Amino acid sequence: MNRRRITIKMKKIVTKHQQINVVLFLVICGVLANFFAPCLAGEANSTKPPTLLEEFLDGPMAGVDEIVFACRQLNYDGHWYANFGYYAENSDRKAYRAMGRLCKLNLRTGEVTVLLDDPKGTVRDPQVHYDGSKILFSYRKSGTENFNLYEINTDGGGLKQLTDGPYDDIEPTYLPDDSIVFCSSRCHRWVGCWLTHVAILYRCDADGNNIRTISSNSEHENTPWPLPDGRVLYQRWEYVDRSQVHYHHLWTINPDGTGQMTYYGNMHPGTVMIDAKPIPNTKKVLAVFSPGHGRREHEGQITIVTPKAGPDQKASSRPVSRKSNYRDPYPFSEDCFLIAQGTRLLVMNGQGKTQEIYHLPANLVQAGVQCHEPRPLRARVRERVIPPRVTLTQTTGRLILADVYKGRRMEGVKRGDIKKLLVVEPLPAPIHFTGGMEPVSYGGTFMLERILGTVPVEPDGSAYMEVPAMRSLFFVALDENNNSVKRMQSFLMVSPGETTSCVGCHEHRTSTPVNPGRSTLQAVRHPPSKITPIQGIPEVFDFPRDIQPILDKHCVGCHGYEATADEGPRAGGVLLSGDRGPLYSHSYYTLTIRRQFADGRNQAKSNLPPRSIGSGASALMKKLDGSHHSVKVTPHEQDMIRYWIEAGSPYPGTYAALGCGMIGGYGENHQDQSDRQWPSTIAAAEVIKSRCAGCHNQFLPLPLAPSDNRDVPPWHGQPGYVMRHLVFNFTRPEKSLILLAPLAPEAGGYGLCKQNKQSDESVTVFANTNDPNYQKILALCIAGKKHLDKIKRFDMPGFRPRQQYVREMIRYGVLPKNLAADANIDVYATDQAYWQSLWYRPDAAIVPGR
Repeated sequence: MNRRRITIKMKKIVTKHQQINVVLFLVICGVLANFFAPCLAGEANSTKPPTLLEEFLDGPMAGVDEIVFACRQLNYDGHWYANFGYYAENSDRKAYRAMGRLCKLNLRTGEVTVLLDDPKGTVRDPQVHYDGSKILFSYRKSGTENFNLYEINTDGGGLKQLTDGPYDDIEPTYLPDDSIVFCSSRCHRWVGCWLTHVAILYRCDADGNNIRTISSNSEHENTPWPLPDGRVLYQRWEYVDRSQVHYHHLWTINPDGTGQMTYYGNMHPGTVMIDAKPIPNTKKVLAVFSPGHGRREHEGQITIVTPKAGPDQKASSRPVSRKSNYRDPYPFSEDCFLIAQGTRLLVMNGQGKTQEIYHLPANLVQAGVQCHEPRPLRARVRERVIPPRVTLTQTTGRLILADVYKGRRMEGVKRGDIKKLLVVEPLPAPIHFTGGMEPVSYGGTFMLERILGTVPVEPDGSAYMEVPAMRSLFFVALDENNNSVKRMQSFLMVSPGETTSCVGCHEHRTSTPVNPGRSTLQAVRHPPSKITPIQGIPEVFDFPRDIQPILDKHCVGCHGYEATADEGPRAGGVLLSGDRGPLYSHSYYTLTIRRQFADGRNQAKSNLPPRSIGSGASALMKKLDGSHHSVKVTPHEQDMIRYWIEAGSPYPGTYAALGCGMIGGYGENHQDQSDRQWPSTIAAAEVIKSRCAGCHNQFLPLPLAPSDNRDVPPWHGQPGYVMRHLVFNFTRPEKSLILLAPLAPEAGGYGLCKQNKQSDESVTVFANTNDPNYQKILALCIAGKKHLDKIKRFDMPGFRPRQQYVREMIRYGVLPKNLAADANIDVYATDQAYWQSLWYRPDAAIVPGR
């Protein structure tokens, strides 16, 4: 027992000693830990990798302590360009918003300094001067409606206005000679497929004076920026006889407007390439590739473009970011960029990795404000200065074509085939109301095009011409019969006094002229050819005025509504009478859907094969030489149709036709369907559904109203022989096909209705015109005629354009300010005066800034 107690006692003593040792050990560890903690912490900190920003500030961004950026509310319109000015249908509806700020961010401390704060104004597009002392930007001051150019010191002092006037001056950039290139709505034109203003390239002196345009584009140009070699890189949008939503790529131009040239992408449809800037110490550029037709405020994928393989090498672009929600990139190197993304600013490396460097406070985020256009506040090297090549006192320039036969997709064209070049001018629009081309065409051109004339092509394929300066031009190569061989689907511009040249017809841009074995081109052995007008041909075609009389004379005998000795009515199921449908005449619609003329069809295709577009590819031209049922037109009539086709085959010859004179037309892509509420429409629709729907089911449905498009808007341009454009006649309602087709022949109808698709046996829907259901449909057609007589189409007596057209023509100075509300307006003469007001005139080319 005692031994046992002693053993237990000894165990307790040992346990206590162990506990004491453990306690001592922990105390010693604690002391040592406290002693070595600073060393261990230092070692840990020394191994922690630097952040992306820290890495950049010690590398490509060394010396950049501060950046400047703009803040403003995000605009409502989803288009990349619709962020200034007002909308066509209502000048009180603005495309911009407010809460503008110009801010400065210290990258090392995170401190933000507000240089300019205007809650009811808008700030955009800052650019830092070469010496880093001042900032150029675009500013819509509170209480005003237009953006003008301003400068401010980097400390927020010295605010100075450079430009003024009832125009919007945006996206300015300094040039190495201290002049400024910017985009401006001073060009007096509207987007041809939307209802907002256009801005194109302008330049001015450092103080805002001596403003002049350096472009002639009908559509938007954006984000100019100087390249190291002195050229200006910018985004150019165009659609000459091709899709309006696929061609907005990178171009270059000299600061004086000479030397316009594609830089990258113009052969590859899709993607808005914008906000491009050169990457220092490389020949590459950083840009935003905004998907499809572009996103609001230029949002897209950050992309590097390497242009050394030429502008058409698609593989020359490499996406950096995975997502397409970035904007306003600024490169410091191939691996270091400053980026805006929504409500924050980021830095990004060449693999798309990002770090947030600033986020807007919650109150601004809730108000819809976002960050835009970050730029470093630092001095930078000036680019090369390109001496001026223009002579502003001249009104023309010169163009040399080395060899029209040298180029891509010229297969089958033999030397000697091309005799002359047709010179055509796409014409800007003074107003527009929707996203489609109606009624200018049905699924084709958006623009009216002016025929200027022709210039000769020499036997060696060369041409040398004098052309009007500062006007967009394109060319059609014509054969000995004046039919098209090859068509240009872009445009060029020559500056005053400029002489420029091209190698061939759609030649590879990396190719150079081949020595033809002679000292000079045949074309340059004589003075430049002047454009020879085509006698008896209107400059701008109007289908009802210029083409319909030819059809009436030679075609309507067979292809009209009445029975004739010439195989009428409606021979071959074709109607070529000029009777009016809801948007177009029956003849114009028929020629379009039966593909009788070959145009670009608003497709995302260009540089088409020879003889695949224009008069040389048009079936209608082959019906005029006597081979089609002995129809033989006069040479002048043949030329009228030929050059109408080459001018894009338009329906009206005036932009005053836009947005009016249509039943079931469109405004901002929303169709007017008010006709569906007419009592006659409701009654007729019930008849059509009860008497016709058995055959005209989902595969061939009849329209139930003049506005019933069957979900096929005009800009789709799809053919349809029972579409509203053909079955309703609002010139002679009783001749509407929706009445004649089901009416018995004995009663004057066509008796076209069959038992079913497989049967040739006719079925009588209406035995006579006294049928009450026939009368209900007739009442609808009469109501349509009465409505069209009231609203009036461009080719109807008493037509008057929309008030918005008149408003803009007064604003441009084309119509007088005191124009009476009921004054007669010759819309054709007004359009001509408008276009002529845009022509280059030395005495009016340069205007003061303020």
